[in-house]
Amino acid sequence: MAGIHFTFDNFKELMHLNIGISDRLDENRAESFTLLYCDFSGISLEVIDASLAEILRASDSIVNEGSDYFFVLPYTDKYGTDIVKTMFDEFFAKYLNSFMLSYPADGESPEEIFSNMQDSVSTFLKKDLHCLDRFAKVY
Repeated sequence: MAGIHFTFDNFKELMHLNIGISDRLDENRAESFTLLYCDFSGISLEVIDASLAEILRASDSIVNEGSDYFFVLPYTDKYGTDIVKTMFDEFFAKYLNSFMLSYPADGESPEEIFSNMQDSVSTFLKKDLHCLDRFAKVY
């Protein structure tokens, strides 16, 4: 199976959609979905496409800007997301820089989640995700 690929321009709307579905269907407001960021720098597009086809479920969403890939994994907590990330590491036979945030624990809106992702990746991975600037909340 493979996830569904969305254009980067539709990323904010995709997050709104997943938040809306989660709010409607997940009464206990647990980790309704997790956003996984992976840096696929130095990996060819053909190999990336093969990994996506093998690892992701049909319900998963993919958005990328260059080698910065974001995966929206519905009804997947951080533990399950870590399993997906490990599968990518094993597929590429190398450790990928990555970070994960869950809704609603790590943000209540797309803007808050994007802003928290930028801050976290900058702090822990020493990488700026300027591609999220147009979506992140300005404080």
